[in-house]
Amino acid sequence: MSYFPAFFRLEGKRILLVGGGVIALEKLEKLLDFSKEISIVAREASPELERLARDHCLRLMLRPYRREEALDYDLVVVATDTVDLHRQIFEETRKSRVLVNSVDDTRYCDFIFPSYVKRGELTVAFSTSGASPAFAKHIRRWFEGVLPEGVDAFLQKMKALRSEWPKGKERMRRFDRMAGEYIDKEFPSFSDRKDAEG
Repeated sequence: MSYFPAFFRLEGKRILLVGGGVIALEKLEKLLDFSKEISIVAREASPELERLARDHCLRLMLRPYRREEALDYDLVVVATDTVDLHRQIFEETRKSRVLVNSVDDTRYCDFIFPSYVKRGELTVAFSTSGASPAFAKHIRRWFEGVLPEGVDAFLQKMKALRSEWPKGKERMRRFDRMAGEYIDKEFPSFSDRKDAEG
């Protein structure tokens, strides 16, 4: 079954990352795009992960995971090479509201990490529901190549206008026209396809 695409606000959510190796570092780098309320527990951590934790004032606990520790958090990412630990943490959280991601093992996942592009206010995610993370990565790289550099400036302008213009159909029409004009200018191949479709 496919995963439901959703964007969650992580502000005020407590996040636990279990693991200190290369994959844990990759997940930490993604999480830091959206939150700094992250605790890390690992028997040992790579120098790069330790540096990120220090630079962002994260809580780093160099010790083994403790049973039911995950229940103190809202979101848990398990990035180790120990399948038994992935299963244990997932099972511990089944009667709670804790959401778990078990890296590279969708059997123990409530959610997965999509491949994504983030440019200021714009976040575009790509997912194959775990079928091929490599494909999601390559299509994300393609999209990064066609995304105009000025997209965040345009979105900041639109955001400011949303607070200035009164709500209603006229505002909706103006925003729709502005967005369409921006797309036509910055994505000519997309505009050509729209014209071809009629």
